[in-house]
Amino acid sequence: MSVATDIVRHAVDPVAPWVVQPGADALIQELLRDALTLLPEAAGFSARLHAETGIRLIDVLDHIVVAPSRVTPAQLTHTGFTVHGDHPTVGIHERGIFPDVVIRAHARLTLAMQVESVADFCAAQQLDVVIEGAPGGTYRRAVAWHNAHAELLVVERHGHVGFELPTHDAAQLVAAQMHWEAFRTRRRLFDDPGAGFDATEALVQRAVDALGPHWSCALFLRAEREYWERRNQTARVQKARQDAMGLGWCNDDHHTYDASREWFSRTINVLELLGFRCRERFYAGAEAGWGSQILEQPVLGTVIFADIDLAPDELVGDFAHSPEMQPLSTMRRAGLWCALHGESMLEAGINHLECTYDQQALRAQLKDIGITMMAPFSNFPHLYQELSEGEWWPVRPARIDALLAAGIITEEAARDFRERGAIGSHLENLERNYGYKGFNQPGISEVLRIIDPREFVQSVA
Repeated sequence: MSVATDIVRHAVDPVAPWVVQPGADALIQELLRDALTLLPEAAGFSARLHAETGIRLIDVLDHIVVAPSRVTPAQLTHTGFTVHGDHPTVGIHERGIFPDVVIRAHARLTLAMQVESVADFCAAQQLDVVIEGAPGGTYRRAVAWHNAHAELLVVERHGHVGFELPTHDAAQLVAAQMHWEAFRTRRRLFDDPGAGFDATEALVQRAVDALGPHWSCALFLRAEREYWERRNQTARVQKARQDAMGLGWCNDDHHTYDASREWFSRTINVLELLGFRCRERFYAGAEAGWGSQILEQPVLGTVIFADIDLAPDELVGDFAHSPEMQPLSTMRRAGLWCALHGESMLEAGINHLECTYDQQALRAQLKDIGITMMAPFSNFPHLYQELSEGEWWPVRPARIDALLAAGIITEEAARDFRERGAIGSHLENLERNYGYKGFNQPGISEVLRIIDPREFVQSVA
């Protein structure tokens, strides 16, 4: 299959609140049901995917190809898709999370599922098929199963837009491997965080100069997930379950970075170098004392939650780009987490990765192997969110001494941190329905209050 398009993706500025998209959801669900009816192999895979990983096939669809007799551009527009081009026509939904819909003459119904590595998927599923696209490139694909009526295509994307196979020369492919290796092995521990951010920004800029922001971002986040995974047992268990089917972290929804006030703007700068754009902001209220800048990478379709301690009056300004955030009178959740573990962009790594699942299925499957989840902090028909029980990390004594000397923590808390460490990271179980693209601010406020290190000390004292 060859589909050319000049579509351009932009991060959406949510002037209006995010809402469910029932019309688009009904259309995609109908196409999915039709394809699984027409292609038994895909139906069997979908059932195994759910039973063995908790993932629903709809959550990892990249695009769907249909004939114009099946779906018209008018139908796409009516259900909220933005339509690009004529031959083929591509529908992109900017207000909801849905696979693109490609209308192509004489096409058989095609489900294209995204994975981290097409080769890994083919090996795991024991498929002897042709893989198109350069190894290590930005877009690869293979037809997993097909008949005269439908097919299941597996694709991998590393910052590629569209559906044509890109052309990469050997130098580009080598450069990509070198920059990915540099991201994986980058120095994270610095006595001076400023020097750490200088080094990180320079590393990212070199990759962007060679590969562009989107390819660089895909490689950077892959390395970030790998670093986090090494420090989180639940992540390793679930990743192994997904790797057994050849998926990787194909179902990531967002990554959460914590930053201190001093280094927040530098964290945002790194992310913006990688193509992220600021979206909406959250504020948990004066009592909680923290906020988040949400960023979206429009080409990759992934999101960052960047958390910071905030005063009430700072929400009205552009706190994401303020170069001098003065210390608050009290250190809150994000600041304390960084004081204990380091900056997310440096030593600590991401606080958690959130991936999309059938939430009840994942919870039950992990419980069967001894992994428990915290109580959900969003529990709606359109959005469900819960964290795994936190991974405990040791805390360097010098960090505890500094916090105690500054009066930020009590003697009791200091003793607890020395003996047991502090919660460092989680895996988040998320279920989205009806294409809902937003988040639940009150729920997020509550869960981040609960996982504040001081709150946890008080709850177990």
